[in-house]
Amino acid sequence: MKYYLIVGEPSGDLHGSKLIEGLKKADPKAEFRFWGGDLMAEAGGRANLVKHYRETSFFGFLNVLMNIRTIGRQMQQCKADIAAYRPDVVILIDYPGFNVKIAEFAHKKGI
Repeated sequence: MKYYLIVGEPSGDLHGSKLIEGLKKADPKAEFRFWGGDLMAEAGGRANLVKHYRETSFFGFLNVLMNIRTIGRQMQQCKADIAAYRPDVVILIDYPGFNVKIAEFAHKKGI
């Protein structure tokens, strides 16, 4: 199966890396692509890291507001990457402001 994971912070990176390790044991042919961090890159392959959470995390109302265009571009990039990768499943870990919109997109695409 092809898995696409998205996290937006260090704790999500930890959980995502453990999940990738478990999925690799359960599904030796698993393929991964993800937005995550160094731990996920170690577990799932650095080449499969699309965006590091340091590039995508904006905390606080003012910080989000100041970066709203960047966030919008990242949202579009993520959707395009998911569509191009065509995963069997999208796994969303924490990061609700971003991931709820990705969940709606994935659902509409039948993922």
